[in-house]
Amino acid sequence: MKIALISDAWRPQINGVVTTLTKTCQMLGGLGHVVEPITPDRFKTWPCPSYPEIRLALCGDAKLAKLLDGFKPEAIHIATEGPLGMAGRKYCLEHGLPFTTSFHTRFPEYVNLRLRVPLEWSYGYMRWFHGAARRTMVATPSLMSELKARGFENPVLWSRGVDADLFSPDAAIHLEERRPIFLYAGRVAVEKGIEDFLRLDLPGTKYVVGDGPQREELARQFPEARFVGYKTGRELAGYIAAADVFVFPSRTDTFGLVLLEALACGVPVAAYPVQGPSDVLTDAKVGCLSEDLRNAALGALSLNRADCRRFALGFSWDRCARQFLSNLQPF
Repeated sequence: MKIALISDAWRPQINGVVTTLTKTCQMLGGLGHVVEPITPDRFKTWPCPSYPEIRLALCGDAKLAKLLDGFKPEAIHIATEGPLGMAGRKYCLEHGLPFTTSFHTRFPEYVNLRLRVPLEWSYGYMRWFHGAARRTMVATPSLMSELKARGFENPVLWSRGVDADLFSPDAAIHLEERRPIFLYAGRVAVEKGIEDFLRLDLPGTKYVVGDGPQREELARQFPEARFVGYKTGRELAGYIAAADVFVFPSRTDTFGLVLLEALACGVPVAAYPVQGPSDVLTDAKVGCLSEDLRNAALGALSLNRADCRRFALGFSWDRCARQFLSNLQPF
């Protein structure tokens, strides 16, 4: 099948959405399908307000239409609600083509945290955007239920995977800082709740792996923590596998792909009992969930690393890609 994937999130961005999309494309290619990513790197772009490292496509309607006309896809998936997503939605509606979308990110909550835009306004836009799709793919059953309660009529499940060869206990690097090591990896931004983690009274050393608009501010505010910037591939796996506990302070993630990466490295997780962590950490042997994040972090120290690794091996990118494929709406 020839599949057009339209997304405002793509390399060189480093996040769970990009990882999910690129891994799915790779797996679909291995299954014999042809995937054409239509992404910002193919357009003129401008920096996203308040997040300049993210580049958004500029005036992409005509070029997107030309790319789709030339590719002649048999199915179209729109992964994001940004400028390219809007252009793809418009094209499909004008040509009478069925399409699917996916709900990866809680933009209403992000916009509320940054700009205080009421949630009902943003969810109204999201409901309108996804309402034209035949199906909207979401990562967890609890998110499906929430979106249905918010008036979304077409959510279906599309779970996630992990590269268990890359993210492995064997990847661990040597860290000289005092143990135990509590580590967060991901975007360093207000919606991730990292300040909650850094304020915890914990023994040992705190690590923050990643970058983003809050990094400089938090590094000044918490000089005792180690901020090591973005890491990718084997280097990222090395830092995660070297930790004693992975602390995930976000209350806004729809899944939290990095949770699976930590577990595949044999690292137990501490998190709030909210959507995302509650959906992923379904076995008490691999993570501690509590509104008292300090207690969760200390409790996770006693969990068995082999149990964490074994749990993560139940998730694969092959299964993720096949689920995505079954959700598509071919013409």
